[in-house]
Amino acid sequence: MGQKARARVFLDTNVILSLLYPEGGAPGEILRLFIEGRIEVVISRQVLEEEVRVIREKLPEALPALRTLLINRAPEIVAGAPAKDIDRLAAFLDTGDARILADAVSARTDCLVTGDRHFLEDPGISKKAGIPIVTPAQFLQKDPGSIGAGTA
Repeated sequence: MGQKARARVFLDTNVILSLLYPEGGAPGEILRLFIEGRIEVVISRQVLEEEVRVIREKLPEALPALRTLLINRAPEIVAGAPAKDIDRLAAFLDTGDARILADAVSARTDCLVTGDRHFLEDPGISKKAGIPIVTPAQFLQKDPGSIGAGTA
């Protein structure tokens, strides 16, 4: 029997910020699954750059935790999606959100995990993009082993 594919999970900036404080809650559990190797975490360069900018401006004390995360168990960092994919999604999202969603789709992830209401309030966005969009808590309600290989 072959090894089951692990879920490839694209994390939005707000979820990564929450990961830096893993004392509890859904983001802390996602971090645990990632550290244990039960899921693959994917982010884009844009998400990483935004994360560093937000931390420098609002929570500079979290920079060491981000550095530790990136050194000890670095997520897969992917290049941005092609402009045509971003433009297609920008027809129903603002450009920044369209870019993140396009990056998640382009990276062939199984889902986008976010706390951003722009993505979550309209279930049609997920359908139009062709990728599940879930909160950290919704992600954890699924069996992470069942999400891999495009089954999210």
